[in-house]
Amino acid sequence: MSWDGMNRRKFPRENYPCLLIVRKNHAAPEAMLTHTENIGIGGVCVILKKDLKMFAPLELEIDLLDTQRHIKCEGKIVWVVKRRDDATTKPSFYDTGIEFVNLSKEDEKRINFIVARLMKLGYREEE
Repeated sequence: MSWDGMNRRKFPRENYPCLLIVRKNHAAPEAMLTHTENIGIGGVCVILKKDLKMFAPLELEIDLLDTQRHIKCEGKIVWVVKRRDDATTKPSFYDTGIEFVNLSKEDEKRINFIVARLMKLGYREEE
């Protein structure tokens, strides 16, 4: 899927379906479990059932499925695109770009290692 002018990333991202728990900052303990569409050291793209609105602060927990501890950091919504509704009885979904905030250097290295390995193996993010 191509987003044309929206692809202005500072860091490379790769398709890597890891698990992600998203919580609104300082809100009720409601959490959304989703998976990443792609990931890089700058952030992730996920599909959510709710529109969390631009610049909403989030608490993130990422399971990279690499047998190491989960990454916990803050994030903020930097873009949201509602997917086309195909049926009125199905819920809407939102492609959501989340920028990492306060990601530790150690966690940056873990994500960067995965992205670099996937790039070397020839996996590419779908354009």
